Amino acid sequence: MRASGIKPLLAAALLTCGQASLFCVQASAEEYLVRDQDAYAKVAKNLEAGDTVVLANGVWSDFEILFTGNGEEGNPITLTAQEKGKVFISGQSNLRLAGEHLVVSGLVFKDGYTPSSEVVAFRRNKEHLANNSRVTEIVIEDFSKPERMESDYWVSIYGKNNRFDHNHLAGKRNKGVTMAVRLNSEASQENHHRIDHNYFGPRPVLGSNGGETLRIGTSHYSLTDSFTVVENNYFDRCDGEVEIISVKSGKNILRNNTFFESRGTLTMRHGNGNLIEGNVFLGNGVDHTGGIRVINADQQVRNNYLEGLTGYRFGSGFTVMNGVPNSPINRYHRVVNANIENNSFINVDHIHLAAGADQERSATPQDSTISENIFYSENGKSPFSVFDDISGITFANNVSNGFVDQKIHQGIESGVGKLRRAANGLLYPQNASAAEKGASRDLAVTTKELTGVSWYPKSEPVTPFNSGKTTRVSPGEDALFDAIERAEDGDTLVLESGSYNTRKRLSVNKTLTIKAKKQGKVTITGERPVMFEIQDGGSLALDGLVISGANSPDNAGNILIRTAPWGMLKNYRFSMTNSRVESLDINHSYHFFDSGHRAFADTITLVNNHFENITGDLLKLNKEKDDLGIYNAEYVTVTGNTFTQVQGALVDLYRGGTDESTFGPHLDFSNNVVAESSQGKRNKARALLKLHGVQVSDVRDNRIENSAGIVVEHTVGEPVTRIANNQFFKAPLPDVKELVAEGPHTAILANNEAKN
Repeated sequence: MRASGIKPLLAAALLTCGQASLFCVQASAEEYLVRDQDAYAKVAKNLEAGDTVVLANGVWSDFEILFTGNGEEGNPITLTAQEKGKVFISGQSNLRLAGEHLVVSGLVFKDGYTPSSEVVAFRRNKEHLANNSRVTEIVIEDFSKPERMESDYWVSIYGKNNRFDHNHLAGKRNKGVTMAVRLNSEASQENHHRIDHNYFGPRPVLGSNGGETLRIGTSHYSLTDSFTVVENNYFDRCDGEVEIISVKSGKNILRNNTFFESRGTLTMRHGNGNLIEGNVFLGNGVDHTGGIRVINADQQVRNNYLEGLTGYRFGSGFTVMNGVPNSPINRYHRVVNANIENNSFINVDHIHLAAGADQERSATPQDSTISENIFYSENGKSPFSVFDDISGITFANNVSNGFVDQKIHQGIESGVGKLRRAANGLLYPQNASAAEKGASRDLAVTTKELTGVSWYPKSEPVTPFNSGKTTRVSPGEDALFDAIERAEDGDTLVLESGSYNTRKRLSVNKTLTIKAKKQGKVTITGERPVMFEIQDGGSLALDGLVISGANSPDNAGNILIRTAPWGMLKNYRFSMTNSRVESLDINHSYHFFDSGHRAFADTITLVNNHFENITGDLLKLNKEKDDLGIYNAEYVTVTGNTFTQVQGALVDLYRGGTDESTFGPHLDFSNNVVAESSQGKRNKARALLKLHGVQVSDVRDNRIENSAGIVVEHTVGEPVTRIANNQFFKAPLPDVKELVAEGPHTAILANNEAKN
């Protein structure tokens, strides 16, 4: 191989013989080592069957790779790395392959994003597709567009008979499916693709529709068959939205895949005649972990193992949906002739039948069977919820550990005693009477180690707080600012007792903990309109501090802590514990925490703090007013705090629109004491808590005195709202409205005490 890559030194002779002939044809195969994009472009023009193009080790920036040619069966054209894992494609780069019998391997896409709509596309354009081609052992990690809601696909498969295997895809943060099988032309239908042994690494919560990990087809072509096989893949904490896999075509096989602590479900959203077999779902009790959702006709669900799943409604451990009568192609077709057999449901909290029943979705399941399954609930409670007529589902020869269900009277017999974990890591009944029920004992579990590439680490997606070094900081001019600048991801700054006045804004672009050596003995003041700004890549934990606005500029609209005002790509975390916040009153509308537009928090936690004399809002999480199902925070926990004379809303949390693809926001507001708060004339929320479209709200055990009320506005789905055991003294009782659903509100109001 020559470094220039123009006149290669290596040529290999290949001998091709016809099986039914007595003659042989000799063909030459060339291998080109190229070191820059110009050399690649020259070589790539005239590739022939058997040729190999090798990209030299290093970083290839802003490289839009076009790889075309016509190889032969057993004699493909190959694009590969000089050494696997040492060729990095960065900047604004992508890959298009088109032609016949092509192979791509060994590349790493990192530190950049595609300038087009796809990172890897099995086509050059609409007319020139890839067929009989393979992409294997590539990595795409953190290769997201910088604008959170700008959509793209990381991998799009077109054409026919292509394979995508042993690849590593992790960390997609922007909107759009991680991987899509496209059926938008006849040349890509009935395609017989194979997607196998891939590692689909953690995908963070998007906070919007459009966060699927894998989609096969679209609703427009959903009555077309794809014949795609998805097998032996590992889905590791794929949390983008309610659909981990969205099947939108027919005659696909999804087998022997493992779903580890992934929020959402494998959903047969459109299309008929799919086979879901031998898959393993391990929730480990993680919130919203789900299993399989059945829609449409002729679906076969057999020999799957589901354990420790907590999800409910459309994200439950197992769901059979209601359909829409004479459904348009993009809505919900009736479940007909579904066969659900020999599956194990072990400690699955929720199994929902005829789910989604409403005035539109009134077509109940028909001609379907649930047979030879194991239903085991350690807590003794039935996992079943029935939302409409299920006479079209026949239960037969199922066994359980003896729970009683009031709506399912036959077809589930007691017969499961103790369970024992087998060599494959799964639980099976010990008693012989249940031995033939549920998932088979020889089910081979696809592990993380069997997927992806061996030469690239499967690293953790989030840096934990307090996981780095600890640095002591003493008071002094710019001492805190300088310490933050020097700190590394995961570090902890321990502040010696004293006062810290900050002349500059404190920008946090890493995971950082700031805590007092002695609780309550450290005071932080600031001279800027914003004291802390959490920037992209940052997360902040504060502990044991006193934070005062006494030295703040005399401006209206100061903010103690905010995110970047616009366009954060990475999810962040914020927590404050055991601290005191006071004197945010130098002018009006001095807010404690303000989320920027398109910023998204995995968690915001306020525990055991005291807040006093604040002229603005406490938590402003209301920036996504375009009503597209987008919101600013997944989990908001406010517990054990004291609030006195906070003029604005304590929590203004907004999720607009009627989309059903997300689980949040979630609010826990509990064990707080509130006095003389949220009554300021500039409180735009006109409430103590303003919860619009919040999916899960738990407001309990609070004492609220001489303050504004709680306003809840339900907008979508089946929100879970519980307001209980609160004391309201000279404060109005909660006001709950249904803005979309007809009839009385669905919130639970219990044991609340009101006194004037």
